[in-house]
Amino acid sequence: MTFNPRKEHEEIRRNLDGISFEDEKVLVTGGAGFLGSWMCEVLLNLGASVTCVDNFASGRRENIAALLEDERFRFIEHDISIPLTVDTPLDYVFHLASRASPFEFERYPIQILKANTMGVLVALGIAKKYRARVLYTSTSEVYGNPGIVPTPESYYGNVNPVGPRGCYDEAKRCGEAYVVAYRRQHGLDTRIARIFNTYGPRIRTDGIYGRVIPRFIDQALSGKPLTIFGDGSQTRSFCYVTDQIEGLLRLAARDAAEGEVINIGNTNEITVLALANMVIAACHSSSDLSFSALPEDDPLRRRPDLTKAREILGWEPRVPLDTGLSRTIGWITETRT
Repeated sequence: MTFNPRKEHEEIRRNLDGISFEDEKVLVTGGAGFLGSWMCEVLLNLGASVTCVDNFASGRRENIAALLEDERFRFIEHDISIPLTVDTPLDYVFHLASRASPFEFERYPIQILKANTMGVLVALGIAKKYRARVLYTSTSEVYGNPGIVPTPESYYGNVNPVGPRGCYDEAKRCGEAYVVAYRRQHGLDTRIARIFNTYGPRIRTDGIYGRVIPRFIDQALSGKPLTIFGDGSQTRSFCYVTDQIEGLLRLAARDAAEGEVINIGNTNEITVLALANMVIAACHSSSDLSFSALPEDDPLRRRPDLTKAREILGWEPRVPLDTGLSRTIGWITETRT
């Protein structure tokens, strides 16, 4: 299946049931990244003017190259953990900036901590100046290795603060605390999304950036063994990028979501071993499987409780895993040639 960005943008617009950002002014931090560049494109498609902030730590220039031709798009190359002055009024601030691959946690722990603590403070300060609505993208990692599955937003988490994942897990938890503090002390209109594993076109496959789906696809297309950590019985729930963007935009737009923390993900749980075999079949690959030791603190299960997303946002994911994999494989195949 060939990746068709225009078709996918229209799919998001159609699924938003009339939600519009016409003439709204939006700041997107991390806007050259995987999710951030999708967010910038879709917002422009919905009529917004977008200011994108990114330092290309893990984002890519090619993700936003076409957007630079749009007069409603403004790019600022900047590390969001350093103070920033934005000289135009804003209606929304979306904080998406952060390295997110587990393979980056060991190499860039300080930068990850800064993006999700100091970076959140910078974004909140900008929002406070213009009384802008804030969307903070947190993560299912705040739950650690959860004792409750499906995991509701009321679960406080089982996180190792000094483990290899602590730089990301605890920074996101701290970021949430900052967002809530600005709401309580300064009256900001805020919303927090706890994102579960997201995949789709533009997700990086290379080096330390490759998370499990793009890594498996890249290995399968190359005929290399698919690397499985542990015995592959650990589970994940994968949300296709168009579903994720729709959920985030509903969370940002709904007045009823003010002050809420809401899971955005997919409830279809699959083992890593089953995923590997699914990718091999979808890629028509002859790759074998290779098993390595399970990383420290790797969560054994991931599955969101989406009750709040359904009740408050009227949202749930629509794209089946086989369809999303096909689209992602198509995009990766095209970009490899």
